[in-house]
Amino acid sequence: MRIKRSSWAIPYGIFLILFVALPLLLIALYAFQDRSGAFTLQNFVKFFNTPEDLHTFVYSIEIALITTVLCLLFGYPAAWILANARLNRSAVTVILFILPMWINMLVRTLATVALFDFMKLPLGEGALIFGMVYNFLPFMIYPIYNTLHKMDGSYAEAAQDLGASPATVFTKVTLPLSMPGVWSGILMVFMPTISTFAVAELITLNKVKLFGTTIQENINNGMWNYGAALALIMLVIIAVTSTFTDEEDKRADEKGGLI
Repeated sequence: MRIKRSSWAIPYGIFLILFVALPLLLIALYAFQDRSGAFTLQNFVKFFNTPEDLHTFVYSIEIALITTVLCLLFGYPAAWILANARLNRSAVTVILFILPMWINMLVRTLATVALFDFMKLPLGEGALIFGMVYNFLPFMIYPIYNTLHKMDGSYAEAAQDLGASPATVFTKVTLPLSMPGVWSGILMVFMPTISTFAVAELITLNKVKLFGTTIQENINNGMWNYGAALALIMLVIIAVTSTFTDEEDKRADEKGGLI
């Protein structure tokens, strides 16, 4: 008896239903219910009427944006150097940049705390941003490096043959063609950064509070409905960011195809 190729997707479909679709459905149901199970919008009204939670939400987006921008500023040059055969001739260098991704994030975070403690530096907002960039920088480097590494070098060679300067080749050829990797890196950094809580708690010793911590505190205190509403708001932000990134990715692909 031959098994259809599509049958191999059944376990994956079951996994998606149980561990992705069902939890999201439960979050949506709890978010629009009160403790008695009746439909209500009071959970969202409470969020907008709670200055502390609003401030934490805006602050978390600010930290996520700063982390993403810094990762992009540090990650793109590193990825470009790694993908440039004239500057990097060893695959070992690439592995050294990707190696931190193989280590558990909590271990890296605890190492950052130990480093700041050894250097007698305060564990505040600066330490948080440093820890965020340190943890998520490889997630920015890898997709950009992957895109640059697979890029057809004939485009840059053709531009050089036509008299383009190195700066023009980069701005008119390399950068536009690498945008799919850039947007993927932005998505891989911004999404987990905006929802994280363990990194902030460990690095700052609970001195700096992010939105993920607010969600965790409400759920741990039994306020499931309000916590679900906060989680749903976070999911909407992530979904909007993902949609925007996908649209920019398509535009970059179209521009790249026209070069």
